[in-house]
Amino acid sequence: MATPWLLVFGDSLSFHGPDGGCPSDEPRLWPNVAARELGGSADLVAGIGWTARDLWWSLTGDPRVWAELHRADVVVLAVGSMDTLPSPLPTYLRTGLRYLRPDGLRRVVRKAYLAAQPRLSVAFRGRPAVLPPRLTARYLDTSASALRTLRPSLPIVGWLPSVHRAASYGYVHTAREETAAGIAAWGRKAGVPLLDLPAVVGAHVLGGHGNADGMHWGWEGHEAVGRAMASLIAPLLADAGAATPARGRAGT
Repeated sequence: MATPWLLVFGDSLSFHGPDGGCPSDEPRLWPNVAARELGGSADLVAGIGWTARDLWWSLTGDPRVWAELHRADVVVLAVGSMDTLPSPLPTYLRTGLRYLRPDGLRRVVRKAYLAAQPRLSVAFRGRPAVLPPRLTARYLDTSASALRTLRPSLPIVGWLPSVHRAASYGYVHTAREETAAGIAAWGRKAGVPLLDLPAVVGAHVLGGHGNADGMHWGWEGHEAVGRAMASLIAPLLADAGAATPARGRAGT
């Protein structure tokens, strides 16, 4: 008997727990909680700091993803939160620090940037963000359109960006509201159901119950998000008939 298979595109919120990053098969991570609630399984395609643009790059550039898209019962676009973070340096410069050589220079420059980031985030009032809100909505729309071209009846869901209390960003989150509004407008227009992430996990994060970094979640947060996401997905699977003997993995 086939079981629902969730293909989740995410950022570090999908694989970091209270003490840091975890393997994607850690059962307490929210994608696995959601899949378990639905009686299925989840595959996670994600990276640290991933934005809606990284989602698009993954869809267009990763042949493993191309194969999985033919078998998925639902796709979850769990990106957008990192798009809202302050980025005092342009993204191409900030991400390019890893390529500096020699190693000693890279370490010195990276340490200096990390020390300056909270102050610059406050000084620039959270601007610019990692990705402008209009681009977040555009990449989500382009990605969903591509998915529907490949699989017209494939259920797609997303979420609104999370909140943070991260000292590393000077506790600044100016761009979140505009990005959330843009994603919400896109979701309504595109017919993509969205999980209100702050409503589910906001008190957990802002109350200091998650990771000490003030951004990622504790296991209670993952459990709450996983259950809420399963509730959002369940009617879509029922409508698509994906919860009964459809595709699933070979051998399930």
